Amino acid sequence: MSATHEVANQPPPHEGYNAFTSNPWLVAAARRLPVADAAMALGDFVGSRDAQALAREANRNEPELRTHDRYGNRIDFVEYHPSYHALMAKAIGSGVHSLAWTAPQSGFTSRAVIFYLWNVLEQGTACPVTMTFAGVQVLRQSPDLARTWEPKVLANAYDPRPLPVAEKSNVTFGMAMTEKQGGSDLRAVQTVAERTADGSYRLTGHKWFCSAPMSDAFFTLARLPEGVTCFFVPRSLPDGTRNPFLIQRLKDKCGNRSNASSEIEYRDTTAWIVGEPGRGIPTLIEMAHLTRFDIVVGTAGMMRSAFAEALHHARHREAFGKKLAAHPLMANVLADLSLEAQAAALMAFRLARAFDASDARERAVQRTLTPVAKYWHCKRLPVMTVEAMEVLGGNGYVEEAPLARLYREAPLNGIWEGSGNVICLDVLRSIAKSREGLDALLEDMAGVGDERLSRHAKAIGDAIAKPEGAETLARRLVEQIAVGTQAVLMAREANAAAADAFIASRIAGDGGRQLGTLPASARTAEILS
Repeated sequence: MSATHEVANQPPPHEGYNAFTSNPWLVAAARRLPVADAAMALGDFVGSRDAQALAREANRNEPELRTHDRYGNRIDFVEYHPSYHALMAKAIGSGVHSLAWTAPQSGFTSRAVIFYLWNVLEQGTACPVTMTFAGVQVLRQSPDLARTWEPKVLANAYDPRPLPVAEKSNVTFGMAMTEKQGGSDLRAVQTVAERTADGSYRLTGHKWFCSAPMSDAFFTLARLPEGVTCFFVPRSLPDGTRNPFLIQRLKDKCGNRSNASSEIEYRDTTAWIVGEPGRGIPTLIEMAHLTRFDIVVGTAGMMRSAFAEALHHARHREAFGKKLAAHPLMANVLADLSLEAQAAALMAFRLARAFDASDARERAVQRTLTPVAKYWHCKRLPVMTVEAMEVLGGNGYVEEAPLARLYREAPLNGIWEGSGNVICLDVLRSIAKSREGLDALLEDMAGVGDERLSRHAKAIGDAIAKPEGAETLARRLVEQIAVGTQAVLMAREANAAAADAFIASRIAGDGGRQLGTLPASARTAEILS
């Protein structure tokens, strides 16, 4: 009987590796940055058995809402599994939330290296980390609040205790914008704010989606006579009492299981204004611009994770007399996954460099490229996870494999911070307001010296020159800009085999509509090496 339980031809666990040093794209992005030591240490953690166990446990043991204590007092407390707190402590302790603001140079690129690595491991914890990072930008519009809160935000010491800010070693931020009647239309906000004698406000209303409701403070929208306005809502008030922040229920989500998302109610809730009255949507769009940047970086890390799992399996699993990776058709699939993941990484770090730059051209590029890259990465990630899961077959479809969790996680980023249509319309508005960013990207395409890319750039320029039907064709236009930008980066930074195959399949049309349809001329072995 024991002979039937012998385990053979199964890959070893994909663990005990350094997720930083094993990724040449990431090592190249970190070159000459002051983040290499931190990335090395975090890479060891991400590739460890312990870290992967924490990610698995945090997603299996979902947060639970405790609305009242045993005596009937309202507490609105979200209880997390210890694995979640361990992951948050590692992320915050590594500066995943703060490095953009504290690094001595190239802060956005340095932080992108760390955030990319984190998303190779686990994505639920990335939500509060992202909002905390992006919230700094909005917080600075209120100098009084920033003086008290920013030092605690930037501290690399996780502190989940529900206490006033003065008693905390670190704080995290959340967002609460969406209402059930409005969705993406933030102009439909019905929550109201009333000014009090001490200069604060009292909010009354309901928010349909509030992620990470255990955060220490939230940026939210409410209506004043001047219009929709941005407010800052702390969970604990200076006197130690809990601010009325009634958690109605937790959302039962498809994925993102380790992170709680909730419906909340404001009932005479204390808040302070941030920015100008009536300018709440533009104020919070600044935060959303940064969270979209994080989505670009995070999805690139998730693509790397999917590809790495598929490649590890295929290099160890044998079928029909040889390793899976040695079969030509499988090599085509793996090479195509590699191209997709590399192009995503290159575009993420191209965007990070634009955020770090101070010249007008690069500022224009980051304004245009942020929604373009957000749209395209979010469309490609689900496709990649499905293909990577198929490489593993049934082994990839079970919950013990990280690909099942990644598969459930993949659609979220396409919904969060603007669904595909909203993002593409944002691109059109950005281009209509200023052509400088798009023109810079088109110049890059035309300047590579590849006639195929020059024709691609001209086609985009011709399409922009015809405003009729622009909204109908917005998705096609954004896709063309994204793929053209990736092709430029592959031509400049990838090895020749990868660059040739990417341009041939994505720009010249010598490829199919699915992954694994690279032309016969593609040097798959060289790409995978």
